[in-house]
Amino acid sequence: MFTQILDPTGNLFLTWLVALIPVVLLLFLLAGLRMSAWLATLIGSIVTFLLGLWVWKMPLGDGVRAYLYGSATGVWNVDWITFWGVMLFNTLVTTGGMDKLRRWLVQLGTRDVRVQTILFAWAFGALLEGLVGFGYPWAFVAPILIALGIPDLDAIRVAAIANNAPVSYGALGAPIIALATVTAGTLGVPFVELLPIYSASIGKIVAILALLPPWILLYLVSGSKGMWSAWPLAIVGSLGYIAGQLPTAIYLGPYLPDVLGSIVCFVALLLLLKVWRPAQIMAYGGGLATGDMQAEAHGLSAGEVGMAWLPIAILIAVVVAWTGPWSHLPSIVMMHYVVAANSGITPGATISAVFNWTPFVGGSAILVSWIITVIVLRVNLSQIGAIFAKTWSQMWGACLVGVFIFGLAYVFNYSGMAGSLASAFSKLGAAFIIVAPILGFIGVALSGSNTSTNAMFGTFQALVGKVLGFPLLLLPTLNSVGAEIGKPIAPQTASVGVSTSKFVRKEGDVIRHNLGWTLILLAYLVVIAVGFYLLHPASMTLVHG
Repeated sequence: MFTQILDPTGNLFLTWLVALIPVVLLLFLLAGLRMSAWLATLIGSIVTFLLGLWVWKMPLGDGVRAYLYGSATGVWNVDWITFWGVMLFNTLVTTGGMDKLRRWLVQLGTRDVRVQTILFAWAFGALLEGLVGFGYPWAFVAPILIALGIPDLDAIRVAAIANNAPVSYGALGAPIIALATVTAGTLGVPFVELLPIYSASIGKIVAILALLPPWILLYLVSGSKGMWSAWPLAIVGSLGYIAGQLPTAIYLGPYLPDVLGSIVCFVALLLLLKVWRPAQIMAYGGGLATGDMQAEAHGLSAGEVGMAWLPIAILIAVVVAWTGPWSHLPSIVMMHYVVAANSGITPGATISAVFNWTPFVGGSAILVSWIITVIVLRVNLSQIGAIFAKTWSQMWGACLVGVFIFGLAYVFNYSGMAGSLASAFSKLGAAFIIVAPILGFIGVALSGSNTSTNAMFGTFQALVGKVLGFPLLLLPTLNSVGAEIGKPIAPQTASVGVSTSKFVRKEGDVIRHNLGWTLILLAYLVVIAVGFYLLHPASMTLVHG
């Protein structure tokens, strides 16, 4: 069996530089040359493979197997779920369900910009992130905010900042699925067991992170006076989301925390608005609104509103029944392939590249949800064809990224590059607790994808944690949550987010406008990270059986 070489150049600093080549190259291609993500990850995976052969002496046959197992895992564990999630979203758009939900929500509150910001940017944005992700919450929410009188650039910033906390559970949990996929072999825990464990650990940090953004949103649209006079919106908005997100993340896994978090948030906000409303109706900027501020009637019957919510109810019912802790469907393995290496960084341990074909993964549950939705909504064949064509047009590039980034990540880990990089970074000692979320932040700010960032850095973070004796879940968890916060300044996310505004091809303006508040949220996360490390490390301890 191949034994990884920890320092193949004979100079740890030089080895560190060479091990960084795949990371730096990938980020340069994405952020510097603005290359399409699928092409950048293809080139990056080829370079990674060649470095593994040439510098780390990875056997050719074993390296090919590791790459293929990684690519197959990317297709089945990630692409399969994101594709059908987008199919479901596009079905809701095509059948008018999303527009009905929008009209219904607008009518439920006054035209106070603070109420509508929390309802749409925060709660509705979390629902959209949970269903589809990929920058679509910005694109969908920003025009609604612009219609409320918020200038385009500020509306995009509000939509982006609101989108922070839900990102780890976006696209029906794709980033956490990616993290569990690439670290299962390193941590020695089967993917199906590790997935809910990560969901719970990430959920705890996201819950604390989610306390802050609603306050920022109120400040951005109405200033300090408007924020303090609408404090119940911030408290109920944050706690409502957490009340749905955290229990779901802990007990039901990574698929539905955003969806259920947003629904509980909606219910909490609507109950609040029954008993309390702002004393003054404010427009954008904190000035008093003029004219008729009561929202127009939505014109929908109770049955129409129910039918608009029905596909989401179907999704929740199927996914909970299919993937909950009582279900054995996700653990059924029909095919099992593995190639292992002796670890260079942990003597006596092995590093495995594994592909398990589990036909009843979460993506299959989403497919069943979509089929039931199509039948219930009586979607005709021509509409199904149009939905499929639209989804494929949107997703083929992202699906190829899943193939190449996981092939790259598996080879990066299997060859020993991740171990060499972890050995070098471990020299920082306990101070690495500050670096871990910043690396996730930088990774997603340049790559645009929390899923890809977790695939690229997840194993590395896990290995550093092993070397330093940190709780094994802590650093990978911080990587994922740090990646959430970098999304507002990610060029690729911004390019989708501005697609419905006048800032198309002006992503640089948006990124500069978002940067300040994004850094504030990053500093807040670093404080949370240090707090967990010093005060509650047991919550990040890996326990399985």
